[in-house]
Amino acid sequence: MIEIVAETGSTNADLAKRLSDGEYLSEGRWLVADRQNSGRGRLGRVWDDGAGNFMGSTVVRVAPGDPSPATLALMTGLALYQALSPFVHDGLALKWPNDLLVHDAKIAGILLEMVSGVVIVGIGVNLAQAPDIAGRRTAALGEGAPSRDVFAEAMAYSFEVELQRWRTAGIGPLLRRWQAAAHPVGTPLRVMPPGERAVDGTFAGLADDGNLRLALLDGSVRTIHAGDVLLV
Repeated sequence: MIEIVAETGSTNADLAKRLSDGEYLSEGRWLVADRQNSGRGRLGRVWDDGAGNFMGSTVVRVAPGDPSPATLALMTGLALYQALSPFVHDGLALKWPNDLLVHDAKIAGILLEMVSGVVIVGIGVNLAQAPDIAGRRTAALGEGAPSRDVFAEAMAYSFEVELQRWRTAGIGPLLRRWQAAAHPVGTPLRVMPPGERAVDGTFAGLADDGNLRLALLDGSVRTIHAGDVLLV
């Protein structure tokens, strides 16, 4: 079920309030907005909406026996990749932990939050136009992009398929498929772990738990559990 509203502050915040108020939200239910006036990204960043872009949220009810909820960002990234790939001829690549790039410019992002034991998954995709973000390259599908409603249906379907795979196949196949859809091993990266100076290195794949492996200049490999990641 896809519920569409004309304007809201944030679809993630709306679902969070519903959960906090005791409303039961089932998996497969989406809230999609024509416009957001208080959209958010990771690390408290503002996410500019842009008319014609996709801004939507859904929920995952993590059950006993499910893989770690921390890997839901990777699962969502794959679902997003699958939903967008029919409309992008080349240059589409995932970037850890939760961005999708076209020719190294950000076209989509993911924000995960947990409320009352339920994971809220927020997704923003630049279908029609790309916002200006200081210090960041952004991209949009532009001409030839699907309508927001067509993409919403594709996204909901892809998410349902990948969520089922996440539950039944585990994270091993997920990590292999995610890495195959990401920028190549050896890509130069700059990582800014929380509370630390920036660390330069190259992409060395994913650890067994889905964290980033960063090959450092001294030949060692560091596992990154959190932080902002830039292509350099």
